[in-house]
Amino acid sequence: MLRRPLVVTGDRVSEGESKQLIATVERAADVLTLFTTVESSDLGVTEIAKELELSKAVVHRVLNTLVSKGFIETDDRTRRYRLGPAVLALGEAYVERLDLRAHALWFMRKLSDTTGETATVSLRYEHEQFYVDQITPSRQVKLSVSLGRRRALHDGAPALVFLSLLDEQEREAYIAEHGRTGEIPDPDALRQELALIREQGYATDEGDGPSEPSSIAAPILDHRGEPTAVIGLCGPRERFADVRDEAITLLLDATTHLSYHLGRPRNWAISPPEF
Repeated sequence: MLRRPLVVTGDRVSEGESKQLIATVERAADVLTLFTTVESSDLGVTEIAKELELSKAVVHRVLNTLVSKGFIETDDRTRRYRLGPAVLALGEAYVERLDLRAHALWFMRKLSDTTGETATVSLRYEHEQFYVDQITPSRQVKLSVSLGRRRALHDGAPALVFLSLLDEQEREAYIAEHGRTGEIPDPDALRQELALIREQGYATDEGDGPSEPSSIAAPILDHRGEPTAVIGLCGPRERFADVRDEAITLLLDATTHLSYHLGRPRNWAISPPEF
């Protein structure tokens, strides 16, 4: 069946034309999104049509439009398609305008208000972790961290998150160096702990005694899966135990949301999690 072309005159479009235009935009967005969810760097028309349950003719029309605008490139030899330079330009413009600290602080306030404990954000410089901001609860007994003070990467939950996500060669060199000096008394135990952190997505530090601080921490990841920062929660050990499980869930929701804004895929709704 021949489809009547969309014709827009002036500023008015009919309801049918409006629906057709929206459907076209949705298909184009679905095609672009598909390239971010598959392992292959390029896709053929048949693959795209099958994944999106569209006809090949529709996929061809969408791809031709995206190619003309630079969002998709085509390989004339293989007749396959890949993301184009316009996608990178959009991504860079987004990241340049993204105030990650403001986003993180919003979640840190919610984490602190909900759990009644101190929320922190950390960065890494070479093989050291340091706090750059914190939100403390409005209660008499609370923990406060020293902003700017550097800590070794095996010292505390936020530092351990950074250490766990170093590439294997760098991580092993760090463990070997600090194992020789005795700063890491049991390298194998640390390796097991780091593997668990990577598996579950967060680190914990229970402290050495009832009055010692207890903490949890999880990374904010960019589109490559690299940690850009670490969000943490800490409080007195005995009190923190009461909110620990809830705090882990809230913390992972927060860091997943923040990672999404840096291009890391996620499988839950775009709206912020409910605190």
